[in-house]
Parts: sequence; structure tokens; C-alpha cells
Amino acid sequence: MSHDKPEEIPINDLHQEDGAHELATSPEMQPYLRLIKAGMQDRDTNPKLEEIAALPLEKRYVWRVASALKWAFADLETVSVNVDRETLSKEDLKKLIDLLRLRPIQFCMFLKALVGTEGMERLMAEAITVVKREE
Repeated sequence: MSHDKPEEIPINDLHQEDGAHELATSPEMQPYLRLIKAGMQDRDTNPKLEEIAALPLEKRYVWRVASALKWAFADLETVSVNVDRETLSKEDLKKLIDLLRLRPIQFCMFLKALVGTEGMERLMAEAITVVKREE
């Protein structure tokens, strides 16, 4: 892993994915944004943490991520994936790969935050082992 200084990107060159603004400003994100704001303003975050702790699981940020993954993969079968891979144009395949490129990193970041580094590594290693057996 490189320890070089990250590339600096001008703020004007930063872009959000489609839908990111709507998700970030949704009512479900407001308790989290209030917590972040309190922390940035060096205010007591305990009331904000208590507010989040009182939320039911279905209103939590982690539930949104887990639910999105559930719906994304509920009907996963690889025959259709293979057919699409074989029939997509090179340009469309590149677009698809570009869209997915950061998802494994983001998923690992999510797992690391949720279950810690060792838990994330264990879950990912188990998943890789299972998928390799399928070959």
C-alpha cells in the first residue's frame, strides 16, 4: 500500500453521485447530521447520540445500507450476469465497471466501521472462499 500524499483535488472538481444529495438531506439523516454538526462546533454530542440511540433499527443509517444491499441482491443469479457480460459492448462494460469500481472499497469501509478491521477481514475472506468454491 502506498503511503504517498493523496492527490489534491480542487473543490470545483468534486462531484456527487446521482441521488447522493437527496439521501444526505433525507429526514432519516437529520439526526446524524445534527450529531456531526455538534461535533464540528465542539458542542456536547451526548444528546445527539441519545437521539440516535433511541431510533428503531429501521430508521438507522446502517439499516438503509443493509436494505439497499438486500434489494440489490435479492434475486441474484449469475446466468444473467454472464449473459450480460458476453453481450455488452466494450463501452457499456467499461461504464458498468466504472460504476462498480469503488463499491468493494465502500463496502469494506462500511463493514470496518460496523464490525472492526478484523471482523471486516473475516467476513470478506469468508465471502471470497465461498465464491471461489463455486468455480
